[in-house]
Amino acid sequence: MVIEAGHISKSFGPQNVLNDVSLNIDNGERVIILGQNGAGKTTLLRCLLGQYRLDSGSVRLCGADPVTDRQTALANVAFIPQLPPPLPFSVHELFRYASCTSGLDVHEAEHYCDCFGLSVKEHYGKAFSKLSGGMKQKVLAALAFARHASVMLFDEPTANLDTEGRRVFGEIIRDSRFSETTMVFISHRLEELNAVLNRAVWLDLGKVVKDEKL
Repeated sequence: MVIEAGHISKSFGPQNVLNDVSLNIDNGERVIILGQNGAGKTTLLRCLLGQYRLDSGSVRLCGADPVTDRQTALANVAFIPQLPPPLPFSVHELFRYASCTSGLDVHEAEHYCDCFGLSVKEHYGKAFSKLSGGMKQKVLAALAFARHASVMLFDEPTANLDTEGRRVFGEIIRDSRFSETTMVFISHRLEELNAVLNRAVWLDLGKVVKDEKL
């Protein structure tokens, strides 16, 4: 299993967000996590990434604990968050940093930006934090795709994209170069992802209530 989550629970103060959630995802699966706002979807994804310490249960990502052995767990993982973080870099610095830390090809990342209609070199001198929401999303998606990671996690990856950007995103994830990539999505746009999905998991009030093959 590429992702193994066993009986995990997570609370924030008095609020129990995840309650005894178990989820195993095999190599090459394309899974969408569905549920109403507040169901625990983003919290689950961040627990899988080791960004939160669990109240109970365990997570293994690519065979390692993402909290205690982050370097091993995240070595072949790419993540696109719903809300781009306030990174303290210029766009050019961000590309150079990503290249140094993950070995991605900057020219390939630039190519993916071009696919999204973003001439990223024109914005290299700008602070990443000053870009529009849509531009940030395109930059982060381009960097994620250029990593050639074996596991990709997406939290509402097209939320800030226009219609054309969403179309391009769909074309890229259907590309044959990603045919063996494990992908996990949180998205309200099921129709845009249907062509690549093979499994759907529903959360409600922090519990898995349905898990089925598509």
